[in-house]
Amino acid sequence: MRKQPSTEPFYSGSGRGNYRVLGVALALSGAVAVALGAYAAHGMAARADEAAIDAVNVGVRYQMWHTLALLALLIWQRREPAVKLRPVMALWVLGIAAFSGSLYAMALGGFNVGLVTPLGGLLLIAGWLTLGVVVLRAGHG
Repeated sequence: MRKQPSTEPFYSGSGRGNYRVLGVALALSGAVAVALGAYAAHGMAARADEAAIDAVNVGVRYQMWHTLALLALLIWQRREPAVKLRPVMALWVLGIAAFSGSLYAMALGGFNVGLVTPLGGLLLIAGWLTLGVVVLRAGHG
């Protein structure tokens, strides 16, 4: 028998954390990714070299894919509250901030952020590996 969806607001935490805040943050993340992608495509050419434009495009691509993946996890969490997805979400949020954020800082601000970009990449990878563990532990056939 299929479990009935909850009638509480979509991102409400009800003891599991405040998913409403994450939902709004994801909406903003998607908007920022689109805006930066548009800027890279149409506004950066006169101000930046090709490497900087490429860096912004890579940051946008990773930010958008992980924003969409986080949205999927929010939906899964709503349907299956017992599944422990918070570690995956935390790794991906931190990974987006470190990986994409550092690429934007280098390309748009000229900041040398050193090892932040690869650290962000490792956080994103760790999130995917953690998701694999969560799926294995969920025990759904």
